[in-house]
Amino acid sequence: MTTKAFGERVARVEDERFLRGRGRYLDDLAPDALHVAVLRSPHAHARILDIDVDPVLDLDGVVAVYTYDDLTGAMAEPLPMLIPHPDLTHGRTQYALAKDQVNYVGEAIAMVVAVDRYVAEDAVGRIVVSYEVMTPVVGLDAARAAERLVHDDVPGNVAATSTQATGDAMAAIGRAPHRLALDLDIERSACTPMEGRGTVAKWDTDNGRLEVWSSTQTSTGVRAAIASKLGLDLSVVDVITPDVGGGFGVKVVHPWPEEVLVPMAAMALGRPVKFTEDRREHFISAAHERAQQQHVEVGFDDDGRILGLDVEVWHDNGAYLPYGLIVPIITTTQLLGPYKPPVYKATFHSLYTNTVIVTPYRGAGRPQGVFAMERTMDAIASYLGKDRTEVRSANFIQPDEFPYDQGLIFQDGKPLIYDSGDFPQMLDKLKTLVGWDEFGAFRDEMRAQGRTVGMGIGCYVEGTGVGPYEGGHIQVETTGKIKVSTGLTTQGQGHQTAFAQIVADELGVRFEDVEVVTGDTRRMPYAVGTYASRAAVMSGSAIALSARSVKRKALELAAEALEANVDDLEIADGVVSVKGAPGAQVSLGTLAVLSNPLRYAFDEASKAATQFSVGDADKVPVPEGTSPGLESRDFYSPPRSTFASGMHAVIVETDPDTAEITILKYAVVHDCGRLINPMIVEGQIHGGVAQGVGGALYERMAYDEHGQLQNASFMDFLMPYVTEVPKTIDVDHLETPSPLNPLGIKGAGEAGVIPSAAVFASAIEDAEGFTITRMPISPSELYDLRRTHAGSDEAAVVAVEGDS
Repeated sequence: MTTKAFGERVARVEDERFLRGRGRYLDDLAPDALHVAVLRSPHAHARILDIDVDPVLDLDGVVAVYTYDDLTGAMAEPLPMLIPHPDLTHGRTQYALAKDQVNYVGEAIAMVVAVDRYVAEDAVGRIVVSYEVMTPVVGLDAARAAERLVHDDVPGNVAATSTQATGDAMAAIGRAPHRLALDLDIERSACTPMEGRGTVAKWDTDNGRLEVWSSTQTSTGVRAAIASKLGLDLSVVDVITPDVGGGFGVKVVHPWPEEVLVPMAAMALGRPVKFTEDRREHFISAAHERAQQQHVEVGFDDDGRILGLDVEVWHDNGAYLPYGLIVPIITTTQLLGPYKPPVYKATFHSLYTNTVIVTPYRGAGRPQGVFAMERTMDAIASYLGKDRTEVRSANFIQPDEFPYDQGLIFQDGKPLIYDSGDFPQMLDKLKTLVGWDEFGAFRDEMRAQGRTVGMGIGCYVEGTGVGPYEGGHIQVETTGKIKVSTGLTTQGQGHQTAFAQIVADELGVRFEDVEVVTGDTRRMPYAVGTYASRAAVMSGSAIALSARSVKRKALELAAEALEANVDDLEIADGVVSVKGAPGAQVSLGTLAVLSNPLRYAFDEASKAATQFSVGDADKVPVPEGTSPGLESRDFYSPPRSTFASGMHAVIVETDPDTAEITILKYAVVHDCGRLINPMIVEGQIHGGVAQGVGGALYERMAYDEHGQLQNASFMDFLMPYVTEVPKTIDVDHLETPSPLNPLGIKGAGEAGVIPSAAVFASAIEDAEGFTITRMPISPSELYDLRRTHAGSDEAAVVAVEGDS
């Protein structure tokens, strides 16, 4: 019988190839291609008075130079606003090449195509641009003050103001026995994947087809954008995603300027063209995230139960807004976490600054929301003198309350309804895993040694598996091998393994016989993309449905071939057999042959499907409602998002002299529904925790007042090494299956990073004894906080006047 694959710790099939250096990344492709270099603005805010490309035109090796004036038709229009929203009153997107004005350091102004990258870079350096430099708007304080504008036609630098509420929060807060107010701040950070962006394009003049390779998270989105911008039918554009060296959200934008400029040049020049982003370019011209200022007011009772919650958020969306309002929408809706305040109001203001655009980065607005909520929970516990877990427990949604409607609209435009969970059980697991109740004795032991330690906690709920849909195609080859394709892309998540596990179980075949392809529009032209922890839920469900369709067809074919009843058949190890009748069997490979009626025999196997070998003379070869081949294509479209959840705890030590922060223990309990592969889920959690450590303690985008990024290299951008990441991360799982999809699964890709800022702030605050309201926090900042701390946090967490 087939060994069960779903739920097992199956080793990733991808790893052997990568570990042996056999990956094929964007820059490995098209070695004969022409190369692109891009002239980028050195100023954060300036008008373009003139661009002189004459010094470049006679340079040996230069093939073409493009500025905005060379763009025509849709290419001369702004890049698309990908996700419109009714509250987005002043949406602005950039041009593929700057027109009249630049609004951040790194904005594309001109593109050179040359025989190699060296010549292209030299040529870019010879282009002369005359600017009228203007004072930029840098940071949220400047954006809110609005003394200067990023876009002259956007009053107050406000792209959008949006409010969601479940009642009169301020009235509920006013009636509450206790009230607090908090002002919080999270700084800007970025994905910084090992591989930057890149695009290769080749135009087939004979066939009128455009072939594009892109290091992207959404090959079908890139395909649609290219077709639209270049005036091509969608059917003549193929986009293939090769191996991708990390995405984390930054590669979900489509199109980047280069993703339409490179194909445009390839069509015009009749030669393959390649763009590969370098590291500095990625820092200054890709995308950032995180930066927000938050004001929280909360009313609560003697048990710490929230009675009213009001949150206002100022979100830095950078110079343009191609991805709409998704990040602040997620912040203000996912902020609620596992809790159920009876009255809640959230308002966000999305503001323009003269800095790099902001699009989703792993966690996508959730780390900021969790920071606000968990800092509030800790503040309530401190005010009441209660254990922090006790206050959280008082506010939990209970297991018998699912599905739980929070009364808001989520990022997918659907109601924010949690599908399943068990938060009290999850907290019990976390407390046991980290040793919560034993920590007091450990703290005393450390104090006796002159050491300072603290413990922190952070809880979250993560909306995953957002629509609109994904598809899966399964074909059984005559060899018995199973070919699976899905349209979303892969950046290291283990899709080839997890999806093969699903097919092996659903279809009753050996795991080793399943081959999975992702991100190739030639194999699956209908797809959405890889982001928002949606791959397993969306493509996994679609693949499962396709496998079930193939199984039904196989059983029907086998019933006819074996002269048996369908209900008496079973599939194991790729063979259909009659229960209780040894020897009465047929392989899926043979059924694949029989499923395709043939006139001609091409090999020994195909003889079995020719007209004089098989079939009932009284029946048509392909009956109505059927199709040749043992294959199926199916799609999954969810009624709404499914909601994963988790809780993290950390024990840190803060050095009394240097204020260095050392992680002593890290624990995670996570619920992503049924686990396809626990090892892959734990790998995602480990990677997320490492990324979260960086975001909480090290990484930030350091802009000066001129809009210049001061740390745009890996020499200057501080990140954790293996010495700073926890050596072990204790992980426990809770499985509350989702009722919304056929597999009962939820997403897991972003879980590890979501509560990091909150959990480290909680731990450092616990160690130091004063409130932490700003993240990330470095040793030097903690050192300064110690020096300036005067025994009162009235400016950070305020008991509202009149509190009883």
